[in-house]
Amino acid sequence: MPIASRREVGQRIATIRRARRMTQVDLARAAYVSLAMIKGIERGARSPSDDTLDSISAALTVDPSRIVTGSTRTDSRVHAALPGISAAIAAYDIPVDTASRPLNELGEDIGRLVRWRLAAQYARIAEHAPRRLTESLVMLHHTSGTERLHAAHVLTTAVRSADAVAYKFGALDLSARLVDLMRWAADQTEDPIVQATVAYVRTETFFAARAHAQGLRALEQAIDACPGPIDTASTAARGALHMRAAVIAGRSGDADAATLHLDEARVLGDAVPEAPYDGTQFGPDSVRAHEISVAVSLGQEHLKRALDIADEWTPPDTLPAERQSGFWIELARAQVWAGRPDDAFESLKVARFIAPQHTREHPWAREAAATIRRLKRADAESLTSFAEWIGAV
Repeated sequence: MPIASRREVGQRIATIRRARRMTQVDLARAAYVSLAMIKGIERGARSPSDDTLDSISAALTVDPSRIVTGSTRTDSRVHAALPGISAAIAAYDIPVDTASRPLNELGEDIGRLVRWRLAAQYARIAEHAPRRLTESLVMLHHTSGTERLHAAHVLTTAVRSADAVAYKFGALDLSARLVDLMRWAADQTEDPIVQATVAYVRTETFFAARAHAQGLRALEQAIDACPGPIDTASTAARGALHMRAAVIAGRSGDADAATLHLDEARVLGDAVPEAPYDGTQFGPDSVRAHEISVAVSLGQEHLKRALDIADEWTPPDTLPAERQSGFWIELARAQVWAGRPDDAFESLKVARFIAPQHTREHPWAREAAATIRRLKRADAESLTSFAEWIGAV
């Protein structure tokens, strides 16, 4: 990038940052890059890579094209990466004669994928996932004993991160293949906690197929197979399964089962600190966030409960971005049903600020934005701009 172009890019970033009332420290933290990088880019001394540009754009809630003319949009970059993910897992059960690197080093890289997933940084995952999947498969096929058990866990984690991208961006067939691979890898860990985590993720396939009753049965079987709450890890794993079961029970219209599982999740959530456990966020705040999800899943008869929860509580900044934005998207849907389009629009804007990639690809966010625009067609330009951004027009 020429010096003049670097300077212009830096000025645009600084201008948007100030408009968002963010300091350079705020932007560095939100974009998961160093403060030195932000300072260097803003003064024109450094040029952001595609990866860094995407992270900064997500943190500023703008498309990369707003910063660098001609830059590819996040969704286009993700979709371009999906064939690479598919190719990486095509022959997952066939060993290849390729050298592998140290397992602890690979594990650190996979850990970054987990952090990006929780922060809803899907483009970053998509860019790195094909190589990390290939490396994880090579590692599994070239280890033995206890090291192989660890390699199977690393592979399971890598596949889950790739699946988050496929599922969120509508590649449901690829997502189903990744879930099958995840189950295959989890069985080789010989760890019931990892298997419980995969059962939690597998619920996506039931959501996608609208097979809610079957999904509830699968989760209840997983709960039965999960170790009892004898320590923090098993308590969190079991609680997360109950939390997930409550939501899918709600979508199947089974209010009694939803209440039962939510009550169980609440008891277990109160017994552990809020944190990511084997890549799944769980604790009292996560359960509270799922209360509104359950209420919305049960439909308009439970609308008041969803709105009452939001009046009493909103997710803290310490929750992962994906979970926070999910809360605001669910709330927006409830507010649309309640005839409160202005409040719903504000909720969608909060969701976008927290996790723009997650919000943009969420079908309920797009549906709510389209409904709000129909109800308030003559309103502010910002509503039309938002609807265009999310693809609702």
